[in-house]
Amino acid sequence: MIALTRINGSPLVLNSDLIEQIESKPDTIIRLSNGQRVVVRETPAEVVDLVVAFRQRLHPVVAPGTVVGGE
Repeated sequence: MIALTRINGSPLVLNSDLIEQIESKPDTIIRLSNGQRVVVRETPAEVVDLVVAFRQRLHPVVAPGTVVGGE
């Protein structure tokens, strides 16, 4: 889930797995896989950065040879 701001200023938390397409015309329009469209204040690049950061928190990159959860 990523936190965004609707064009009217109200906050929105969006399931990033639903994002199908992001356009800038000049407002940022996010098209979802369920057919809905959401217009937000963030730029397409900011939305992409938020999605990448969210997914990195879910699946952090671990260096080779690192023991995860070991003592």
